[in-house]
Amino acid sequence: AWSIERPPGDTAGCTFCHTSSEERCSTCHQRHQFDPAVARHSEQCKACHWGKDHRDWEAYDISIHGVVYRVNKWNPTEFDFSKKLSDADYVGPTCQYCHMRGGHHNVQRLSTVYTSMGMSNADRGAPLWKEKRDTWVSVCDDCHSPRFARENLQAMDEACKDAGLKYTETFKVAENLMLDGMGEPMPKDLAPDWSGQHIWSLKIGAYHDGPKYGGAQGESGEFRMSNCSDIERICFESVGYWMTYIMKGMAHGSWNDATYCDGSFGMDRWLVKAKAASEQARRFTALERKTGINWVPSEFWRKGDYLEQLTGTRIVKEFPGKTIFDLCPEPGWLDTHHAPAEEVESLE
Repeated sequence: AWSIERPPGDTAGCTFCHTSSEERCSTCHQRHQFDPAVARHSEQCKACHWGKDHRDWEAYDISIHGVVYRVNKWNPTEFDFSKKLSDADYVGPTCQYCHMRGGHHNVQRLSTVYTSMGMSNADRGAPLWKEKRDTWVSVCDDCHSPRFARENLQAMDEACKDAGLKYTETFKVAENLMLDGMGEPMPKDLAPDWSGQHIWSLKIGAYHDGPKYGGAQGESGEFRMSNCSDIERICFESVGYWMTYIMKGMAHGSWNDATYCDGSFGMDRWLVKAKAASEQARRFTALERKTGINWVPSEFWRKGDYLEQLTGTRIVKEFPGKTIFDLCPEPGWLDTHHAPAEEVESLE
């Protein structure tokens, strides 16, 4: 919601895929052809599965698998798309071969090993993840040994763990700045977020709990892509974009994508940017205190970036003291900050 709660023109790329396109056979089979052979090409996934926060196509396209596909896809002896997926004899995997193995349409059955497209830290040992890994290896061993597949999953673990360290440090820099009262602007100075709250955008439930972070115990803030401080946006991009690049790159065998572009090197750069933003804010605060300047946030922060007509501001005006979570038909159905039930059960 923090992404699509924006003017319609900003979110054409979101709504095109996340509306009826998800439910139409013709999205993949093409309305005027409806040919299964067409739907078996990897490019059919490209229209939706690409971009900063779900970099699937880019990761596959420049991986060794993607290169094999692009070089050989016109050769029917290497890629016979007239065959069903269960009968296919491909020289390399397509998106459909791995994620729709045997022709089943439950794509999530063979999807990410981690939650939130890699934005959660690495495998925490729950039975849920072991089951997913074993299923993944069962696909890889069509062409590779199970040991090779598990070694690559371990490499992905290590990359995600390294990314998690950078993500944690980046957030810690922003957290310390906020606790010292130097974040610009502060939640009290901002227009409400999309849910109608005035809580620090990086307060993610128990991760940053207590009244000093704003909100009640266990209550979560909502990520902001706009109307937030520069350092908060840096933190958002570090985990929402670059950490996803790393996981997607490693998952698809695109090691360059996980490292260069905006993968681990991008996270390095954003950590430096967060530190620089924090240092600048602290220097300004020291100068203001020494000279007796009382900084007052500009009025545009309270109005927000074109947020007047969006849900947060409307909720504050029409339902004072309420948030979107209070107004939901089933309280908690919009809460995306919890791990899957299977993992919670395992940890407990």
